[in-house]
Amino acid sequence: MGHLSPIRRGHAALRRGRTSLPNQVYLVTFTTHLRQSVFTDDACACAMSRAVTDPRLWPSSELLAWVLMPDHWHGLLALGERDYLPSLVQRVKTNTARHVRQVDPTIERVWSKAYHDRALRAEDDIVVAARYVVMNPVRAGLVQRVGQYPYWNAIWL
Repeated sequence: MGHLSPIRRGHAALRRGRTSLPNQVYLVTFTTHLRQSVFTDDACACAMSRAVTDPRLWPSSELLAWVLMPDHWHGLLALGERDYLPSLVQRVKTNTARHVRQVDPTIERVWSKAYHDRALRAEDDIVVAARYVVMNPVRAGLVQRVGQYPYWNAIWL
């Protein structure tokens, strides 16, 4: 009997048929484990912000815009020639979680296993997508103006 491929369930099933294209711009979102508000703690939010912007994390891909919310992260990224989106997301989550747990060792798991991604179509305006990302704190009612929120950035600034 031949080798049967495993049945993909849950989040793995959502990835079936998805591609990871170099030079493609993706909007990526991932949540904290059990949607805990880990990043209401300034020390954890600062550690995450420093870690996610570390250039060593982005040797091939480029982080165009991002925002850290109390229980999730949004990033707009251009996938590099040498990167594969699932591997890049795993690298970002692993690296940032390590830094957050150094600040607060009581946190066992920072991120949920899953993430959501959307490839921007050619006609999509990257700057509009970036504005959507960084305006999250305003839409959530955390601040009245994005400049009042400390945990975001965009390459256009």
